[in-house]
Order: sequence, then structure tokens, then C-alpha cells
Amino acid sequence: TGYANTATGFQSLFKNATGIQNTATGLNSLYSNITGNNNTANGNESLYSNTTGHNNTANGVKSLFINSTGINNTASGYASLYNNNADNNTAHGYGALFTNTQGIDNTANGLQALYFNNVGIENTSSGYRSLYYNDGDNNTADGSSALYLNTTGDHNTAVGYHTLFYNATGSYNSAIGYAAGVAS
Repeated sequence: TGYANTATGFQSLFKNATGIQNTATGLNSLYSNITGNNNTANGNESLYSNTTGHNNTANGVKSLFINSTGINNTASGYASLYNNNADNNTAHGYGALFTNTQGIDNTANGLQALYFNNVGIENTSSGYRSLYYNDGDNNTADGSSALYLNTTGDHNTAVGYHTLFYNATGSYNSAIGYAAGVAS
């Protein structure tokens, strides 16, 4: 009974039952979708596990691969938001927000930005491996490897290459500039 769907590629939208207005392009894209609506999947196995999630966009091979019920997510890049099953996340770049399962309202731009974030919420990361090990909340990192080792620190702001690189658990820190906040 689903309608207004477009499927291009072997077994794309394969299990769709009542889902409407979905677009799937690529081998096994939106493969498991049953009732999810308004999803767009471009790339082999993108949104592969989606069953009821809606308003998701996945561009790139295996992007949003595990997502089954998450809503309002955007993933662009190979394996971006790969393990995601949460809501309102945006990831751009190879492996960005790769490990995220429950974290909501996160934005990651850059290769492996917020890579190990699992449950952290409301983080913004821009730059190669920025906030790489993060699982804290409300952090902002702008620059290659900024807040790289942050695990549970919250409310930090780092702007610049390797800024607050070694901060792991500290909270309410701000640093601006090349390697600022890095002990020598």
C-alpha cells in the first residue's frame, strides 16, 4: 500500500510495505524500510536497516546503515552516522559520527569528526577528527583534531588546530589559536 516511492538499484526499498514518498538509489538502499516515510538514500546500502524512521537523508555508501527508527538525520559521506539510531543529527564526511547510537542534536563536519561519540548530545564539530573520542555534551570544536581526546568533558569550546587536544574530562574550557590549551 506504499505509494509515491522511487527505487533504483538491486533490492532497493526491498521490504517496503506502507512507507510513502521514499527515494532509494543504489544496491540495497532503504532495503529494510517497512513504514518509514520521506527518506532519501543515495549509495549502496545507505539507510539499509531503516524500518520506521522518517525524514532521513543518506548520501554515501553505508551512510545511516544501522538506523532503523531514528528521524530527521542527514548523513553525507561513506559510513557517516553508520551506527546511528537517534534523532536530529547531521554528519558530513567519511565516518563522521560513525559510532553514534543515542546522541541527539549533534553536527559533525570533517573526516571522522565526532567519530566515537555514542551518547553525547548537542555537540558541534568541524575539522578532521575534531572531538574524535567525545562522549560529552554541549562541546564545540572547530579545527583539525580540536578537543581530540575529550571523552566526558562538557561545555568546552576549542577553535584552532589541535586546540585543547589533551582535554579528556575537563569542562567549561575555552581556547582559541594554534594548539591553544596544549601543555608542552
